Amino acid sequence: MINTDYESKIIVFKKNIDEDTVKEIVENKKTNVFKKILKKPKREEVHFHSIKLNYEAILMVSGTYVANFFRKAIHPIKVDFNVKEVVLGDGVFPIRTKSGLHKALTGKKGKNKVDLELEEHVFIENEDTIYFDHHGKEINFPFKINPKSIENYPKRILSINPLNVKKPEISNESAINILTKKLMKPKDKDVRDLQEEFTINEVSEVYIPIYEARLIGPKKQVGLLRIDAARKKVL
Repeated sequence: MINTDYESKIIVFKKNIDEDTVKEIVENKKTNVFKKILKKPKREEVHFHSIKLNYEAILMVSGTYVANFFRKAIHPIKVDFNVKEVVLGDGVFPIRTKSGLHKALTGKKGKNKVDLELEEHVFIENEDTIYFDHHGKEINFPFKINPKSIENYPKRILSINPLNVKKPEISNESAINILTKKLMKPKDKDVRDLQEEFTINEVSEVYIPIYEARLIGPKKQVGLLRIDAARKKVL
């Protein structure tokens, strides 16, 4: 059973650098865009063309899987050398047959082993969160979400220039399916009375401010320098 009554949020990270600072970074790093193995262009060969601020989505999905069931299991126990079988309820469990080598190593009075065929009542609870970049690739999440790092009115920020908003290319349903398969790990085949439930805790679109500087290099090559404005980091 999958509980799809989940909370959905939109989160937007604040910019921690302005456009002037971005231009300074671009000026210092612009030649790296056109760098080759043994050659790097001169600064005057690379020209700054334009800059654009985009908000790129990371899709965050969190969920919990709980299950309980009965499964068959064998639990070996050690008994004294003179025990030939163990009686448990209505079951009678004989000792294991010893190999010749085992007899030689342990002697006549070595411990015997009995395999108890039982049923285990198993309880599982798995919880996890996964993240996808706006292309739908699963990624690690390098950000910390707290009141100081995010905008108070995220929808208002995104509505200022919707053409610069890169929404997730992966659907909520596809992301949820990936998380479901990750949490619902394969179980033993021989189970009974299986009860399971998958609950979606949250699905959030997390938008990161990314500056993209368009550069013109040698032979009119076009390059992009991307800067994460939340972390002040060149990507």
